[in-house]
Amino acid sequence: MINYRRHRRAIERMYEDRATISRHTPEKDPVSKETKQVLQQVYEDEPCKLSQTGLPRNGQTEAQNDIRYDVKLFIAPELEIRQGDVIAVTRVATGQVEKFSAGKPFPPYSSHQEIYLTAKGWA
Repeated sequence: MINYRRHRRAIERMYEDRATISRHTPEKDPVSKETKQVLQQVYEDEPCKLSQTGLPRNGQTEAQNDIRYDVKLFIAPELEIRQGDVIAVTRVATGQVEKFSAGKPFPPYSSHQEIYLTAKGWA
């Protein structure tokens, strides 16, 4: 029989980063009566681990150099993370904050969940 609590504790010992998860939610403007999508924080300072899945891809144009790369996020299974959520990960070792867009989550394991994230930017 598998001891899932022990397995989860072992995985969570590797969590060295912190994640803040935000989601776009509809909000009605009281003045204009229009509904707008607002980024609302749903989780804050959650322990996690980032793992690089591939090397960054560059798309050089005359105007700019587009950068795109994918990573995998390991995080607690009870958190509800949806495709399109914005995840800001603070790297504890450096203090650097990186923002990602969540892909479609794979159904969580009993010990953790793995979510592919995409970062887009330009240099």
